[in-house]
Amino acid sequence: MKNEFAFVDELVPGIRWDAKYATWDNFTGKPVDGYLSNRIVGTTALCSALDDAQKRAASLGFGLVLWDGYRPQRAVDCFLRWAQQPEDGRTKLRHYPNITRPEMFDKGYVAAKSGHSRGSTVDLTLYVLATGELVPMGGDHDLMDPISHHGAAGITPAEAKNRELICSIMESSGFVRYPYEWWHYSLENEPYPDEYFDFPIVVPVDQRRERG
Repeated sequence: MKNEFAFVDELVPGIRWDAKYATWDNFTGKPVDGYLSNRIVGTTALCSALDDAQKRAASLGFGLVLWDGYRPQRAVDCFLRWAQQPEDGRTKLRHYPNITRPEMFDKGYVAAKSGHSRGSTVDLTLYVLATGELVPMGGDHDLMDPISHHGAAGITPAEAKNRELICSIMESSGFVRYPYEWWHYSLENEPYPDEYFDFPIVVPVDQRRERG
Protein backbone atom coordinates (compact mmCIF):
# COMPACT_ATOMS: atom_id res chain seq x y z
CA MET A 1 0.00 0.00 0.00
CA LYS A 2 1.17 3.54 -0.69
CA ASN A 3 2.89 5.42 2.13
CA GLU A 4 0.54 7.54 4.26
CA PHE A 5 -2.36 5.19 3.51
CA ALA A 6 -3.67 2.55 5.93
CA PHE A 7 -6.56 0.25 6.67
CA VAL A 8 -8.86 2.48 8.70
CA ASP A 9 -9.76 -0.23 11.22
CA GLU A 10 -6.08 -0.55 12.19
CA LEU A 11 -5.85 3.12 13.20
CA VAL A 12 -9.40 3.68 14.44
CA PRO A 13 -10.11 0.98 17.03
CA GLY A 14 -13.67 -0.31 17.13
CA ILE A 15 -14.88 1.29 13.92
CA ARG A 16 -17.39 -0.73 11.91
CA TRP A 17 -17.35 -1.08 8.15
CA ASP A 18 -19.06 -2.74 5.21
CA ALA A 19 -17.09 -2.02 2.04
CA LYS A 20 -20.03 -2.00 -0.36
CA TYR A 21 -18.00 -2.01 -3.57
CA ALA A 22 -16.18 -5.18 -2.50
CA THR A 23 -19.57 -6.93 -2.35
CA TRP A 24 -22.60 -7.53 -4.54
CA ASP A 25 -24.54 -4.94 -2.52
CA ASN A 26 -23.93 -1.81 -4.60
CA PHE A 27 -25.44 0.02 -7.55
CA THR A 28 -23.49 -2.04 -10.12
CA GLY A 29 -24.81 -5.28 -8.63
CA LYS A 30 -21.40 -6.95 -8.31
CA PRO A 31 -17.91 -6.42 -6.80
CA VAL A 32 -16.12 -3.48 -8.41
CA ASP A 33 -12.64 -3.47 -9.97
CA GLY A 34 -9.89 -2.71 -7.45
CA TYR A 35 -11.84 -3.83 -4.37
CA LEU A 36 -10.17 -7.17 -3.68
CA SER A 37 -10.83 -7.16 0.07
CA ASN A 38 -13.72 -6.01 2.23
CA ARG A 39 -11.67 -3.39 4.06
CA ILE A 40 -11.71 0.41 4.08
CA VAL A 41 -8.50 2.27 3.21
CA GLY A 42 -7.73 5.96 3.67
CA THR A 43 -4.92 8.39 4.27
CA THR A 44 -3.50 8.49 7.77
CA ALA A 45 -4.85 12.04 8.00
CA LEU A 46 -8.32 10.69 7.24
CA CYS A 47 -7.91 8.00 9.89
CA SER A 48 -6.91 10.57 12.51
CA ALA A 49 -9.97 12.69 11.76
CA LEU A 50 -12.24 9.63 11.79
CA ASP A 51 -10.86 8.66 15.18
CA ASP A 52 -11.90 12.08 16.45
CA ALA A 53 -15.33 11.74 14.82
CA GLN A 54 -15.83 8.32 16.36
CA LYS A 55 -15.05 9.66 19.82
CA ARG A 56 -17.50 12.52 19.33
CA ALA A 57 -20.17 10.07 18.18
CA ALA A 58 -19.51 7.73 21.10
CA SER A 59 -19.99 10.56 23.58
CA LEU A 60 -23.54 10.84 22.21
CA GLY A 61 -24.24 7.11 22.20
CA PHE A 62 -23.42 6.40 18.56
CA GLY A 63 -20.75 4.72 16.47
CA LEU A 64 -19.62 5.06 12.86
CA VAL A 65 -20.16 2.59 10.04
CA LEU A 66 -18.00 3.13 6.94
CA TRP A 67 -19.25 2.12 3.50
CA ASP A 68 -16.37 3.43 1.39
CA GLY A 69 -13.12 5.31 1.72
CA TYR A 70 -10.25 5.33 -0.76
CA ARG A 71 -11.52 4.27 -4.21
CA PRO A 72 -9.05 3.13 -6.89
CA GLN A 73 -9.34 5.00 -10.19
CA ARG A 74 -9.91 1.63 -11.88
CA ALA A 75 -13.14 1.36 -9.87
CA VAL A 76 -14.30 4.73 -11.19
CA ASP A 77 -13.44 3.57 -14.71
CA CYS A 78 -15.53 0.46 -14.01
CA PHE A 79 -18.47 2.73 -13.09
CA LEU A 80 -18.06 4.59 -16.39
CA ARG A 81 -18.14 1.36 -18.39
CA TRP A 82 -21.15 0.09 -16.43
CA ALA A 83 -23.05 3.32 -17.13
CA GLN A 84 -22.78 2.70 -20.87
CA GLN A 85 -24.18 -0.82 -20.68
CA PRO A 86 -27.87 -1.60 -21.39
CA GLU A 87 -30.19 -1.19 -18.43
CA ASP A 88 -31.11 -4.52 -16.81
CA GLY A 89 -33.18 -3.10 -13.94
CA ARG A 90 -31.47 -5.16 -11.22
CA THR A 91 -30.42 -2.23 -9.02
CA LYS A 92 -32.37 0.65 -10.53
CA LEU A 93 -35.31 0.74 -8.12
CA ARG A 94 -33.07 0.79 -5.07
CA HIS A 95 -30.28 3.06 -6.24
CA TYR A 96 -31.38 5.30 -9.14
CA PRO A 97 -35.17 5.00 -9.51
CA ASN A 98 -35.76 8.29 -11.33
CA ILE A 99 -32.68 8.71 -13.51
CA THR A 100 -30.73 6.77 -16.13
CA ARG A 101 -27.27 5.35 -15.62
CA PRO A 102 -25.51 8.15 -17.57
CA GLU A 103 -27.44 10.76 -15.57
CA MET A 104 -25.63 9.58 -12.43
CA PHE A 105 -22.61 11.45 -13.77
CA ASP A 106 -24.55 14.37 -15.23
CA LYS A 107 -26.31 15.04 -11.92
CA GLY A 108 -23.21 14.74 -9.73
CA TYR A 109 -23.84 11.45 -7.94
CA VAL A 110 -20.82 9.73 -9.50
CA ALA A 111 -17.71 11.48 -10.81
CA ALA A 112 -15.23 10.45 -13.49
CA LYS A 113 -12.56 11.83 -11.15
CA SER A 114 -13.69 11.06 -7.63
CA GLY A 115 -12.52 12.67 -4.41
CA HIS A 116 -12.53 9.13 -3.02
CA SER A 117 -9.54 8.36 -5.24
CA ARG A 118 -7.52 10.97 -3.35
CA GLY A 119 -7.92 8.92 -0.18
CA SER A 120 -9.54 11.41 2.18
CA THR A 121 -13.25 11.00 1.45
CA VAL A 122 -15.63 8.60 3.18
CA ASP A 123 -19.17 7.33 2.85
CA LEU A 124 -20.61 6.52 6.27
CA THR A 125 -23.53 6.48 8.64
CA LEU A 126 -24.26 6.17 12.37
CA TYR A 127 -25.38 3.24 14.47
CA VAL A 128 -26.71 3.09 18.03
CA LEU A 129 -24.03 1.76 20.38
CA ALA A 130 -26.55 0.15 22.72
CA THR A 131 -28.31 -1.89 20.02
CA GLY A 132 -26.03 -1.97 16.98
CA GLU A 133 -28.90 -0.77 14.79
CA LEU A 134 -28.30 1.73 12.01
CA VAL A 135 -29.75 5.18 12.59
CA PRO A 136 -32.59 6.01 10.14
CA MET A 137 -31.42 8.67 7.69
CA GLY A 138 -34.22 8.79 5.13
CA GLY A 139 -32.62 6.73 2.41
CA ASP A 140 -29.82 4.20 2.04
CA HIS A 141 -26.25 4.49 0.75
CA ASP A 142 -26.03 5.43 -2.94
CA LEU A 143 -29.68 6.31 -3.37
CA MET A 144 -29.10 8.71 -6.25
CA ASP A 145 -32.12 10.94 -5.88
CA PRO A 146 -32.94 14.43 -4.53
CA ILE A 147 -34.17 12.83 -1.31
CA SER A 148 -30.50 12.10 -0.50
CA HIS A 149 -29.54 15.79 -0.66
CA HIS A 150 -28.82 17.72 2.52
CA GLY A 151 -31.97 19.64 3.41
CA ALA A 152 -34.16 17.39 1.27
CA ALA A 153 -37.91 17.43 1.58
CA GLY A 154 -39.79 14.17 1.96
CA ILE A 155 -38.00 12.71 4.98
CA THR A 156 -39.30 12.63 8.55
CA PRO A 157 -38.27 15.20 11.18
CA ALA A 158 -36.40 12.44 13.04
CA GLU A 159 -34.47 11.50 9.90
CA ALA A 160 -33.64 15.15 9.21
CA LYS A 161 -32.39 15.50 12.79
CA ASN A 162 -30.18 12.41 12.37
CA ARG A 163 -28.66 13.86 9.20
CA GLU A 164 -27.94 17.06 11.09
CA LEU A 165 -26.32 15.01 13.87
CA ILE A 166 -23.89 13.16 11.61
CA CYS A 167 -23.13 16.41 9.82
CA SER A 168 -22.33 18.12 13.13
CA ILE A 169 -20.06 15.25 14.19
CA MET A 170 -18.18 15.17 10.90
CA GLU A 171 -17.82 18.92 10.42
CA SER A 172 -16.59 19.28 14.01
CA SER A 173 -13.91 16.72 13.16
CA GLY A 174 -12.52 18.55 10.11
CA PHE A 175 -14.75 17.27 7.31
CA VAL A 176 -16.93 19.04 4.75
CA ARG A 177 -20.24 17.70 3.48
CA TYR A 178 -21.19 16.91 -0.12
CA PRO A 179 -24.53 18.62 -0.83
CA TYR A 180 -26.04 15.79 -2.90
CA GLU A 181 -25.27 12.86 -0.56
CA TRP A 182 -25.94 12.88 3.18
CA TRP A 183 -23.40 10.04 3.70
CA HIS A 184 -20.43 11.61 1.83
CA TYR A 185 -17.76 13.67 3.63
CA SER A 186 -14.28 14.84 2.63
CA LEU A 187 -11.40 15.95 4.83
CA GLU A 188 -11.20 19.72 4.55
CA ASN A 189 -7.40 19.79 4.61
CA GLU A 190 -6.74 16.64 2.63
CA PRO A 191 -3.07 15.73 2.03
CA TYR A 192 -3.43 14.91 -1.69
CA PRO A 193 -5.87 17.47 -3.12
CA ASP A 194 -4.65 17.08 -6.71
CA GLU A 195 -3.65 13.39 -6.91
CA TYR A 196 -5.80 10.43 -7.93
CA PHE A 197 -4.49 6.99 -6.97
CA ASP A 198 -5.09 3.58 -8.50
CA PHE A 199 -3.55 0.91 -6.25
CA PRO A 200 -5.98 -1.94 -5.46
CA ILE A 201 -7.40 -2.64 -2.02
CA VAL A 202 -5.96 -5.98 -1.02
CA VAL A 203 -5.01 -7.53 2.31
CA PRO A 204 -1.36 -8.70 2.45
CA VAL A 205 -0.87 -12.46 2.55
CA ASP A 206 0.56 -12.43 6.09
CA GLN A 207 -2.52 -10.57 7.39
CA ARG A 208 -4.81 -13.05 5.66
CA ARG A 209 -3.14 -15.87 7.56
CA GLU A 210 -3.41 -13.99 10.84
CA ARG A 211 -7.12 -13.31 10.34
CA GLY A 212 -7.91 -16.57 8.68
